[in-house]
Amino acid sequence: MSKNLKNKTLGELESIAENLGQKKYLAKYIFTFIHTKNAEGISNISTLSKDFRAELTERGYHISNLNTVQRLTDPDGTVKYIFEADDGNRIETVLLTEGKRRTLCVSTQVGCAMKCTFCATAKIKFRRNLTAGEIVDQVNVIQKDKGKISNVVYMGMGEPLLNYDAVLKSVRILNHPDGKNIGIRHLALSTCGQAKALRKLAEDDIRPRLAISLNAPTDELRSKIMPINKKYLIAALMTAVKYYQLKTKMRVTFEYVMIKGLNDSEICAQSFVKLVRHIKCNVNLIEYNPHRHCTFAGSDRRTIDRFALILDDAGIETTVRLKKGQDIKAACGQLGDDLPKPS
Repeated sequence: MSKNLKNKTLGELESIAENLGQKKYLAKYIFTFIHTKNAEGISNISTLSKDFRAELTERGYHISNLNTVQRLTDPDGTVKYIFEADDGNRIETVLLTEGKRRTLCVSTQVGCAMKCTFCATAKIKFRRNLTAGEIVDQVNVIQKDKGKISNVVYMGMGEPLLNYDAVLKSVRILNHPDGKNIGIRHLALSTCGQAKALRKLAEDDIRPRLAISLNAPTDELRSKIMPINKKYLIAALMTAVKYYQLKTKMRVTFEYVMIKGLNDSEICAQSFVKLVRHIKCNVNLIEYNPHRHCTFAGSDRRTIDRFALILDDAGIETTVRLKKGQDIKAACGQLGDDLPKPS
């Protein structure tokens, strides 16, 4: 069992306190100091007695901290952080600022096993899942550096629903009123289409906003760029989405990366309309961002606008997401391109 206090919910901390013969309410001090005061060690939790702090330390409890290896700033204001965990593995996290709104794109895994052909992270061998504490700490570190984070999107390195327990625990921690208190509607995760996990999420008691990386309207095309489609065909994925909506009554977002000459034709747009028109959704059209391991090119703006118009005319709320952070390889699909590949 993990002894990392940053990896614990308030309820788990209460159990630790009581098991050590302490008052239950002391757990709130631990939780608050970690998640609002960014305590980097047990010794920093000054509201606990010296004896309790000493006992926690003697029993192996600790507070982990990601090490900031590098911080890169794009001319458009996007900031990319490269973090190193205690075991030497590295991840990347991106801060997007628009007015007073600060959106943090966090990673959930070291590497990724999904092998989507358009994504740089897919070229990094999957090493391991991040803990809830490591996911939360991306928020802690960057909030301390840049100010209050208003939105967190689980859209960085890795497939969030393949690290289900840690991701949902981190959502609970970030959402808790005694911690960061980030509203549940300001927390969103993106999945490449883990249909079985979507059904599990539909039954959960806490649900962040959901985005699904679709990127093609047919199985033939989607299987070429997203191997997950060979396990869960589009029909199976859409059945899971409908089940999710039946249980939650929540709108979903479909993400669609626009790749020149591959998935950006008017026929693709019309097929996409038929696929999602009866689902309560909105669509994000994302400009493809090149990286050194892929020869795809992005669709031109005229093609993207035409694609968006077809969706809009069909009554599907559509937003074009323009490139941000491309100069520092922080744009969608570029994370990990700067990281050394594992041997």
